[in-house]
Amino acid sequence: MQHRVRVHRSADGPAPADELAYRIAECAADLVEPDEEVVQMVVNRIIDDAAVAAAALYRRPVRNARAQAEAHPHAPGATVWGTPLTVRVSPEWAAWANGVAVRELDFHDTFLAADFAHPGDNIPPILAVAQHTGRTGVELARAIATAYEVQVALTEGIGLHGHRIDHIAHLGPSAAAGIGALLGLPVETIYQAVQQALHVTTTTRQARKGAISSWKAYAPAFAGKMAVEAVDRAMRGEGAPSPAYEGEDGFVAWLLDGPDADYTVDLPAPGEPKRAILRTYTKEHSAEYQSQALIDLARRMGSRIGDTSRIRSVTIHTSHHTHDVIGTGAGDPQKSDPAASRETLDHSILYIFAVALQDRAWHHERSYTRERASRPDTVDLWHRITTVEDPEWTRRYHSTDPEKQAFGGRVVIELDDGTEIWDEIAMADAHPLGARPFTRPDYIAKFRELAGDVVSRAEQDLFLGLVERLPELTPEHVGDLSFAADPAADPGGPPLAKGLF
Repeated sequence: MQHRVRVHRSADGPAPADELAYRIAECAADLVEPDEEVVQMVVNRIIDDAAVAAAALYRRPVRNARAQAEAHPHAPGATVWGTPLTVRVSPEWAAWANGVAVRELDFHDTFLAADFAHPGDNIPPILAVAQHTGRTGVELARAIATAYEVQVALTEGIGLHGHRIDHIAHLGPSAAAGIGALLGLPVETIYQAVQQALHVTTTTRQARKGAISSWKAYAPAFAGKMAVEAVDRAMRGEGAPSPAYEGEDGFVAWLLDGPDADYTVDLPAPGEPKRAILRTYTKEHSAEYQSQALIDLARRMGSRIGDTSRIRSVTIHTSHHTHDVIGTGAGDPQKSDPAASRETLDHSILYIFAVALQDRAWHHERSYTRERASRPDTVDLWHRITTVEDPEWTRRYHSTDPEKQAFGGRVVIELDDGTEIWDEIAMADAHPLGARPFTRPDYIAKFRELAGDVVSRAEQDLFLGLVERLPELTPEHVGDLSFAADPAADPGGPPLAKGLF
């Protein structure tokens, strides 16, 4: 059901029922039960979030976020991944800590369209509220499916990146909608919460530009935390800046296409099932999604190249988005700097392709070590790689036909004797249309691998045993949907600096 979004002067509307936030609220309040395929994909994505969170539990940004959350104990509260089940904190702080853990390694699901999205970021705030309020597994699945539906619709309909607005501006509203669906709130309440969440989570893309910091992981967690707080305020009867999208001094008028903007957002009609989660896809590799297919291509081409010291140049012909965000089109010298942060390196296809070509593999830790990034032969190869925007790959990136859509590119490698070797790839191997699409065993294998050194096998088994029975879970079982880290796995290191909490 298509909804047109335009800017209106305060004097001439629109009526609330004609606003995008109200339409999102109606979608969230329409409690259509998810079908079995959707529920099982929700299970996959909870496993996926838990996997990447486990791998990041002892990284400094995640430890700091967890310490902040533990300073806010609450009953009944919500669990913090990595801590015992007896530790319960206020749900907005659980959303914060778990959200940072999920995003730290840039390793969970994605959706690419007019803009970018990691819809798995919706899971931590919704799960936290479900635990705090005593919801069932069915209610949790329905809420997560709703949040995915809203975020996918916004990502398809309203581009943010062109105006250098960060994609968490779509996440705040989608998480608020998902929480509203979880709690069965009235349309008016969800409407106010969606607008509040949009207003307080609109930030610039400098978070993903230049010297990228740990805020890249914190930003989505912040949006989830703000969504929890927005719903809480709306439930208490508080309003929001309105109309948040269409107002003459609002989001669209001043931060996006301006007074003449005209967007179309396609949300389900009343009674229509919410299946957008099935159009999203996860990552096999810990790096920006637009590098996934190119990592697979590099692994494939590495065996043909052999000695990479013979490479004179590597040219990656790809879409505007890949060239502009993680390629030479970004104009970021940091993307070629061996001293750059991990967050910067995972947004540099120049670095990523060099390492994957040499190692014929990619690892979430080993591929990013300072020693690996500063290896002289890697630096030399890295600096011989450039990206070029190819209009055909840009067209395919934006195609709405799944058979024609592509997130990869064509790579031409010139050797020292003038020989050219080329190959191309449209989709990552793990994509639903790729060479090896991810299925439940792949999600479980990813969880086992990433949690293996951090979470005991018994804890892993308990978590998987619960989540795979999601439709049967009682509120008590949903409350136990967590896992503790093995203290013996703590690598140590300098103590965390003290903050306010």
